[in-house]
Amino acid sequence: MATNIELELLQEISLKYPKKYKVYLLNDDYTSMDFVIDILMTLFHKTYQEAENIMLEVHKKEKGLCGVYTHEIAETKVMQVSKKAREHGFPLKAIMEEE
Repeated sequence: MATNIELELLQEISLKYPKKYKVYLLNDDYTSMDFVIDILMTLFHKTYQEAENIMLEVHKKEKGLCGVYTHEIAETKVMQVSKKAREHGFPLKAIMEEE
């Protein structure tokens, strides 16, 4: 039988994994398909085929999953998409949702 001290140690040792967040690109009527593919390859490190598949998902389903990350990384990815889209004159947006 475990003592109170052993139980307290076990409770302290249990680690919590950080929450994960899904990052999605949202469809719009102005951003070119080529630019979306470029974003997916450069910011999300997708192959051309993966990027093309996600781009088609965005086009057909209004949003496409780019990846799952910790909060800080997901937030950074969303900001990077926004910054790069603005620099190129596109309204492309990314969002993050808790997994």
